[in-house]
Amino acid sequence: MTASPARLLAGLSTGLFGTRANTLITLATLLVLSQVVPPLLRWAVLEATFAGNADACTRDGACWAFVTAKLRFILFAFYPPDLQWRPTLVILLLAAILSLSALPRFWGRPLLFAWPLTILACWLLMQGAFTDTPIPSNQWGGLPVTLFVWAVCFAAATPIAVLLALARRSKLGGLRTFSVLYIELMRGTPMVGILYVAMLILPMALPDGLSIDKMLRAIVMVTLFWAAYIAEVIRAGLQAIPGGQTEAATALGLSYWRTQQLVVLPQALRIVIPAMVNLAIGFLLATSLLAVIGIFDLLNAARASAADPKWLGFYNEAYLVVAAVYFVICFTASRYSRWLERRLKAGRRHA
Repeated sequence: MTASPARLLAGLSTGLFGTRANTLITLATLLVLSQVVPPLLRWAVLEATFAGNADACTRDGACWAFVTAKLRFILFAFYPPDLQWRPTLVILLLAAILSLSALPRFWGRPLLFAWPLTILACWLLMQGAFTDTPIPSNQWGGLPVTLFVWAVCFAAATPIAVLLALARRSKLGGLRTFSVLYIELMRGTPMVGILYVAMLILPMALPDGLSIDKMLRAIVMVTLFWAAYIAEVIRAGLQAIPGGQTEAATALGLSYWRTQQLVVLPQALRIVIPAMVNLAIGFLLATSLLAVIGIFDLLNAARASAADPKWLGFYNEAYLVVAAVYFVICFTASRYSRWLERRLKAGRRHA
């Protein structure tokens, strides 16, 4: 049932001015906006430059001509321009698999097989497979790298995290101790330290003559790092499940793994959906730390674009483009989390 305009207006009026506190907050917000919006509007629109080269950006406003000129570099960094259809296809493939994974009706074994195939296809595309000259990972960058590292590491870390969470609650002392030590060690180490291990220490630990691509080393170490954080979230969901359900499943003759698969984990994962989405958003933003090992993610590519001598100093415009991309992804993930939570609750009530 759709509310009438009069009811919506009355609800808005009550929310803004219904109490003395609401009125004070509304007036304070309007005061702040009156000080912020006019200068921002003047900089972004009224005094902005929308076309031309760097010499045309002589006014005090934004230089959106810079964004037009450097957008491809911000999105794809040093990837060869004539092959940029490959990272574009990678973005589309990742968007497709993430969209399918977001819809409950596609959850099942076909999706589990689709994930490794999609990751392999993305890796081959970025490497320039079936071309005369392979593309080294040093030339990868921009949005495809950010999305690829984020999606691959989060997807690979989740099953590892489930095993770690179950091990931490295990009755086997050695297994539980190993899980506790691993989780606490990883969570107590900065992500920058993990990346330096991938960049400096891991190559020295490999046998002579064996070399692993820098991007692959970073993905492996970041996956192991994120798994510790996800494991703690999943463990919180496991602790929320009453012990009587496990006892009932055991009394019915279900084995430990069948009990976890059919009874415990579905409920635990449903409980931690908001926390998992919050972690995913934080992990997406943390991919900017890849810059410390020379990987040009989206943020680092934007920073480098403003260091071009022909367009030197337009950092505000570059960072605004990156902020817009991050906002769209994170806002979409947040809204999806709320939608999925409502859907699962509705399905549980219906059942």
